[in-house]
Amino acid sequence: MARLNILKLSTLLPGLRTHEGAPARSISPEAELRRAVLACLLWEDQFYEDGVAIAARIRELVPKVAAEKVAALAIEAREQMKLRHAPLLLVREMARLATHRKLVAETLERVIQRADELTEFVAIYWAEGRAPLSAQVKKGLAAAIPKFDEYALAKYNRDTPVKLRDVLFLSHAKPLHEAQAELWKRLIAGELAAPDTWEVALSGGADKRETFERLLSERKLGALALLRNLRNMQEAKVDAKLVRDALAVMKTDRVLPFRFIAAARYAPQWEEELEQAMLKSVAAQRKLAGKTVLLVDVSGSMTAPLSNRSEMLRTDAAYGLAILLREICEDVAIYSFSDTAIRVPARRGFALRDAIDSSQVHGGTYLGRALDAVREAYDRVIVITDEQSHDRVPGPRGRGYVINVASFKNGVGYGPWTHIDGWSESVVEYVRELESV
Repeated sequence: MARLNILKLSTLLPGLRTHEGAPARSISPEAELRRAVLACLLWEDQFYEDGVAIAARIRELVPKVAAEKVAALAIEAREQMKLRHAPLLLVREMARLATHRKLVAETLERVIQRADELTEFVAIYWAEGRAPLSAQVKKGLAAAIPKFDEYALAKYNRDTPVKLRDVLFLSHAKPLHEAQAELWKRLIAGELAAPDTWEVALSGGADKRETFERLLSERKLGALALLRNLRNMQEAKVDAKLVRDALAVMKTDRVLPFRFIAAARYAPQWEEELEQAMLKSVAAQRKLAGKTVLLVDVSGSMTAPLSNRSEMLRTDAAYGLAILLREICEDVAIYSFSDTAIRVPARRGFALRDAIDSSQVHGGTYLGRALDAVREAYDRVIVITDEQSHDRVPGPRGRGYVINVASFKNGVGYGPWTHIDGWSESVVEYVRELESV
């Protein structure tokens, strides 16, 4: 990640405010675009802003940012922040601009990592009406299609307005070998072998308990599907040992921390296994030396869902990051803040989540007051927040980081602060790399 928040890009302007009224920073278009993208569930409403407004802001900013920067941001959003729709919108907006088109093909090929993203991109491209795909878009789609085997294509070969066979025809993709040519013929003819997934089995009327137990036994349930279906497994009375065994061996490298917290809310009987899986990916990470003060926003806006269609809360993202930071900080003091700052015990895993969440009433956002209340010396202070403070935010006493977990238009964590957008574990890597320079 490039450091975008150097002081010359960030100044207080009269009248520029957060949604709760604190003076906000004026930032460069590139920093604004990062802010809008990296904590964005595209087109989904958030506490202060609706998804349409956020998408419109992204469209407005892309022409103001250099092509290389937009392409790099799209790749970062997909590969590090694990976002799916925002990177596609960035590439679609690049395709409109003569200054950006030259990078469309290679960027599109890289950000498409699931077969359904082929059709989703074309749907985004046609959102304002059907139009011929540009040459660079066709080239990018044609390069992406060969990534996917029969299982991946069959899994996402859905009866949607834009179908996979449509993308195949539109892009004029060329198969890499004869076997792939035969595979694409079956795709066009609708003759792909049905994938062995829980969705296919249950939609076909299979018994829910038997289906989940078979898929668990055969290790055919991916990490996200496993987490999302814990409540369904509980209701179907799936063998608990099979679930525990699956959680013990699940791959966690592409699972964001907040998903474990959300899963534990609905399946608390497997909390121990979920905690172990969540912490496994950070067990070997290098420590951040020195004293760290961690400030976690628990204000009312943070307790809202990530979007109006999600059961996961913004605090899930914040607590997940807090749990990770607790593991890698050599010496840490943890505070929650809302109307005031409260020190909480630096417990591990879900015990830390509980300590932060129950530490105080989820009220207003007074980050400035919280920073004034922290009297102890530190080498760095890390704030996890949606940045919608009521009060003016002073600079840190030492290194200061603001991790923004929302896409709201204005924020306070610039100027003397190092500003980081998003809730992936990659934000922790950024802090480590920045301090190693």
